[in-house]
Amino acid sequence: MSIKVRYFASLKESIGRSEDNLEIAGLATVGDVWRYANPNKVLPDNILAAVNMDYVEWDAAVNDGDEVAFFPPVTGG
Repeated sequence: MSIKVRYFASLKESIGRSEDNLEIAGLATVGDVWRYANPNKVLPDNILAAVNMDYVEWDAAVNDGDEVAFFPPVTGG
């Protein structure tokens, strides 16, 4: 399975990279993607996730070719 993972805003800075390209089998959910891509990082509070540009919950399924994005809450003003 091929999945592109993107990190945005302050999360990108704390992770130390803007994206990962994962080639692995057995990922089932967005939470699995985070744990695989960041095994030594605790998930920061309030991080949002999207699959193919749609907001999703952490138990949302991922499929081959999906893009999974992680980002802090967005505020406006």
